[in-house]
Amino acid sequence: MDNIKIIANNKKAYHDYFVEEKYEAGIELAGTEVKSLRQGKCNLKDSWCNIVDGEMFVNAMHISPYAHGNIWSKDPMRVRRLLMHKREINKIFALLQQKGYSLIPLSAYFKGSIVKLELGLCKGKKLYDKREAAAQQSAKRDIDRAIKEQAR
Repeated sequence: MDNIKIIANNKKAYHDYFVEEKYEAGIELAGTEVKSLRQGKCNLKDSWCNIVDGEMFVNAMHISPYAHGNIWSKDPMRVRRLLMHKREINKIFALLQQKGYSLIPLSAYFKGSIVKLELGLCKGKKLYDKREAAAQQSAKRDIDRAIKEQAR
């Protein structure tokens, strides 16, 4: 199978959104950005994607500058182009036009030597949805704890 190494996860996305569909996209990076990603210096929190003139971009994705970089180091918060097939971008664009949908990066990872982003077509959660999810998580934790105690 493919050699996959996770760089960063966007846990906040799963808390704030219902993930309807997932997509995989390549990302256009500079050399020093790839070196920084190999060190795991990436933050996807509060990042989002948009489509402009048939091209997809990721915004607010922070890649720390490479420590041994040079004068060609890029801005850590710059807008980066995502690489997908045109028909996939058009399909996603049509879905984004529907009310309440957003395109959110869920994780960044190396697939072999290539950097990929996992994107989620998401619908925002309301406050009561977040409370319900937290209650379910808490109940599951309590059940697991009780089973573990019973096993002793």
